[in-house]
Amino acid sequence: MLKIADHQFSSRLLTGTGKFSTPRTMLEAIECSGSELVTMAMKRLDLKSGSDDILQPLLSSGVKLLPNTSGARNAKEAIFAAELAREILDTSWIKLEIHPDPKYLMPDPIETLAAAKILCDKGFIVLPYVHADPVLCRRLEEVGCAAVMPLGSPIGSNQGLVTETFLKMIIEQARVPVIVDAGIGAPSQATRAMELGADAVLVNTAIASSRDPVAMGRCFASAVQTGREAYLAGLGQVNSVASETSPLTGFLND
Repeated sequence: MLKIADHQFSSRLLTGTGKFSTPRTMLEAIECSGSELVTMAMKRLDLKSGSDDILQPLLSSGVKLLPNTSGARNAKEAIFAAELAREILDTSWIKLEIHPDPKYLMPDPIETLAAAKILCDKGFIVLPYVHADPVLCRRLEEVGCAAVMPLGSPIGSNQGLVTETFLKMIIEQARVPVIVDAGIGAPSQATRAMELGADAVLVNTAIASSRDPVAMGRCFASAVQTGREAYLAGLGQVNSVASETSPLTGFLND
């Protein structure tokens, strides 16, 4: 079971809600993925009309909603979005995203740390999306974040675990769940993240942009489960030289 704050999840696959062709496809893909924690940008909510073809179906599906602050350019905007989410959605859970650069969408580490401290002090369950920076992740733990979400590669890029070396460091030192977020483009990459010891992964674009999002959601569910089981079973040691798998000459000594 994946435990974040005081909540337990059977699935270690988190999903997003963007880029799906239709709300129905999104819901079917999420259901087949087995994901129980689904993130959604606050900026996508239609607060004026009072109707929404994504939020209500999501809430009715039984998943736990993780609102995010995507679109925030600094700590002030992110905190406003988080407080709006708590008021409208009655949840203190927030995925903290601050990326002021619209071209590369890189998370701002300084604004993220500042916002995380304020939100944690206000009683929010904060899951910050950050660079794969071991020092920053440690600092976010220290201010009270419930998990850390380092990127595998640029968001929406499907490039996989470009930051693998640093993800290993983060996982090794973490005392809160590590959720690899952004850039995972194939089920095999999700498996790899779980084999490294990540507690969970978040996947959106790879599922939503596939030819068959429902089938791809199912593939990622299997991949995450396989990676977790491999991690628990223990991967073999990687050697720099060959090592025979069975004796080649031992019988000559008999």
